[in-house]
Amino acid sequence: MRAVVQRVKDASVSVEGVLQGNIAAGLLVYLGVAQEDTEADAAYLAQKIAGLRIFEDLEGKMNRSVQDTGGSVLVVSQFTLLGDARKGKRPSYSNAAESTVARGLYAYFMDRIREQGLSCESGVFQTHMEVRATNDGPVTILLDSRKGF
Repeated sequence: MRAVVQRVKDASVSVEGVLQGNIAAGLLVYLGVAQEDTEADAAYLAQKIAGLRIFEDLEGKMNRSVQDTGGSVLVVSQFTLLGDARKGKRPSYSNAAESTVARGLYAYFMDRIREQGLSCESGVFQTHMEVRATNDGPVTILLDSRKGF
């Protein structure tokens, strides 16, 4: 499971002009689910993201997590994070999980985020979405559950 985590001042996601998820300060998480991913991958990343110390403390050092700041999380599904563009110019998405499996793990991930005491909004799985965000920093972190165990 792969995640791109961005520290944001605000973020929102819309589908066909209808607002689906909206947060103030917190984290925007793009989440891609791979074929081999399990609930353990989702739980690992949710815990990692909730505790990721990428918010500044009073001294300007990144020592605080989204939990510490009382921020929220917006999760957007993005199978293209599993794209492999090493050969040719068209990425292959053969490593992305089948949609039923990915949808279940996406929901499981968000449940684990909420279990961490965080407010969690989302986009709409398997739709064309418009994401708007005001990046803060910018601070962007790439996470892969297979590189963390």
